[in-house]
Amino acid sequence: MEQLYDSGKARAIGVSNFSSNKLGDLLGVARVPPAVDQVECHLGWQQAKLRAFCRSNGVHLSAYAPLGRMKDVASNPVVSSIAESLGKTPAQIALRWGLQQGQSVLPKSANESRLKENIDLFDWSIPEELCAKLSEIKQAKQIKGDSFVHPQSVYKTYEELFDGEI
Repeated sequence: MEQLYDSGKARAIGVSNFSSNKLGDLLGVARVPPAVDQVECHLGWQQAKLRAFCRSNGVHLSAYAPLGRMKDVASNPVVSSIAESLGKTPAQIALRWGLQQGQSVLPKSANESRLKENIDLFDWSIPEELCAKLSEIKQAKQIKGDSFVHPQSVYKTYEELFDGEI
């Protein structure tokens, strides 16, 4: 990848699903540091340690699945209460939270009304005291990485795969 970067065929290098440990190892040997780490990150899996590590090392965090399991987000009493108080939907609260954390969010939808709702995030913000309430939501990783864990794989357990950050 560094050769592609040097040749001008790539403007940046990115990684996906790197924990802070794996990212630290990479930063220790990379001549061209990754510009971005794309990971699962949402209200139900906030990855505070990784977000802080990325911020302090100049690596942008990009969140795939920023809505988590929407059913869980919409039914969470903290999220629904904040959404109601701000006149927004639970999905908008989840996406705006991600933006306010300094990460990009990559929601997906084919529904036109949801697409419009997902873009209506830039003329309002979640007050700090409400963001603090969102940080208290119980955390649980939703995308497990089953295809990477196997007795004959490099990663034999989820703890090895995610460096104990699950």
